[in-house]
Amino acid sequence: MTQSGQVRMKRDYLLCSGCRRCEIACSLFHDKRIWPEASRVRVFMFIPGVEIPHLCFQCDNPKCVEACPEGALSVDGQTGAIIVDNGLCTACGSCIDACPGHVPHLHPDGSRIVICDLCGGDPECVKVCTDGKWDALTLLQHDEVHPKEQQPETPQELTHRTGMLILGERTLKEVWDE
Repeated sequence: MTQSGQVRMKRDYLLCSGCRRCEIACSLFHDKRIWPEASRVRVFMFIPGVEIPHLCFQCDNPKCVEACPEGALSVDGQTGAIIVDNGLCTACGSCIDACPGHVPHLHPDGSRIVICDLCGGDPECVKVCTDGKWDALTLLQHDEVHPKEQQPETPQELTHRTGMLILGERTLKEVWDE
């Protein structure tokens, strides 16, 4: 955890292998079964070889919370995670539209929105990613600040930026429909 007590995650998209263990660990933790569609972290692959783990960016002023007409979203004072009150959430999608990264998504059962809650401060996705030695998802160290490069982006924007680094501009143009 950071010195403030809040949990912050760091992402290195160049290290993601696309194994999707993060999705499995998340769904097992939250839904008690392997159900990647219900995972709070989703791995997108718009271009073969460019895998993007997409989850809450933990904005300083989360637009999703402001946008919720029911007051179903709040920020956990201890971890800094966005918490969804399932009793208040109507799955209207206002939070999805408000999020610059389009991170929140509808649970597959259609009853509520899901957003990374950091597993109460000990994220399961980070555990499996670091256990596997991929380190695409890690926790920031005490003295690290929230990286500015981790501003909310859509999976498509992240894929384009990461694809440019992995494939280069010429190859990316060949495989990316814009």
